Amino acid sequence: QVQLVESGGGLVQAGGSLRLSCAASGTIFSINGMGWYRQAPGKQRELVANIFTGTNRVYADSVKGRFTISRDNAKNTVYLEMNRLNDEDSGVYYCKASGVHYYSSTGYIRTADDCWGQGTQVTVSS
Repeated sequence: QVQLVESGGGLVQAGGSLRLSCAASGTIFSINGMGWYRQAPGKQRELVANIFTGTNRVYADSVKGRFTISRDNAKNTVYLEMNRLNDEDSGVYYCKASGVHYYSSTGYIRTADDCWGQGTQVTVSS
């Protein structure tokens, strides 16, 4: 149906920057929301940022002013520009797509459950 593939994670020094990408593929008709979540060892997965159709964006308080989420609807891709990274930003970053509609094998438009990527590791060294 729909698959999400993240890229762009890695090791960066504190104060540095990274850009994550997440591309959705499949028989997509539309995607309402695309976002990023992260999970540090021993902690629950938490929202980092979400972007919905149009320009509606939501950010976690901890990343406001440092991270920017954007999307390319033509490519079904969402980006996360991360600046002034600190060690609390370390973790596995997961992409999520919600409100996903896709073409079934019979040609009908179906609604998918929320879709998750496999995650990409971000490590900030101090």
